[in-house]
Parts: sequence; C-alpha cells; structure tokens
Amino acid sequence: MKQRLLGWTKQLVIFLLLALVITTAVDVWRGKEFPKHNIPALAGMTLAGEQVDLAELSKDQAVVVYFWATWCPVCRFVSPAVETLSEFYPVVTVALSSGEEIRVKKYLQHHEYDFDVVNDENYDLGRDWNVKVTPTILIVKDGEVKWFTTGFTSLPGIWWRLMLS
Repeated sequence: MKQRLLGWTKQLVIFLLLALVITTAVDVWRGKEFPKHNIPALAGMTLAGEQVDLAELSKDQAVVVYFWATWCPVCRFVSPAVETLSEFYPVVTVALSSGEEIRVKKYLQHHEYDFDVVNDENYDLGRDWNVKVTPTILIVKDGEVKWFTTGFTSLPGIWWRLMLS
C-alpha cells in the first residue's frame, strides 16, 4: 500500500510540474506581443460610478487587472477567485464586449460579484491592450506589467503572482 501511495504521489508531482511548464510556456508565447512597459491608459468610470485610473492606483501597490467577458466560459471559473482577491487587494476588471451596462450589472448581481468593473462594450480597451484571450489577468505595479497570464488561473496562482510583484 505504501509503495502504491508513493507511486501515485510521484505521478501527481510529475503531472503538476509538467502542467506548470506547459502553462508558463503558453503564457510566454501569448504574451510576446503584449505591452509590458509604457502600458496603455486604463482610466474610466466603473459601473458603480467611481473613477478608476490604473496608473495612479498602481503607484504604491500591485493591482490585479482582469479582462473578462460575460460570454466567456472559463471566466466563470476565474471570476470567483478575482472576487475573493478584490476583498483584500486592489482589483480593476474590464468586461470585454459583454453588452450594455445594464446587462453587465445584471450578470454581476446574478453571480454576486462586487468587484469594480469598467464596461468595454465596444472592445476599445481590449484592442488598446492587445487582449486576444479571455480571461487575461495582469499584475501591474508602478505602471508596468509584472505578471501576465491567460486562460484558467487559480486563486493561489493569482495570489502568488501578486506576492512576487
């Protein structure tokens, strides 16, 4: 029994390391055209009516920037992690091509999300930031992208990137 358990543990560790290598390689490949320095402006009014300015917000602390969409199936798994982080860290989210404000507000209310959202109804911010995949998560500090990831990301994955920023 001990041998069997040791074998399963070894296989699990190998699988996790392989997954880490593959996801890192995919992020590097997807991020090659992504702006890291001299990032585009991300300033505007949230759905809650609050003014947000990423450059100003990221001066003193790392900020999670989350590009997502109501129509994105993977975002349904990542958004709860972003919601949890938003209770402890600054988070700016951008709803890409998700419809009019009322539609996005209903979506947020239905899923009980309280994070700040800038509605990018026409994909203007998405185009400026060269976002090709939803979800896209960035960690921005001092006006520079410190971390970039796309697709599924877990709460520990986002938190780890935040701590290293």
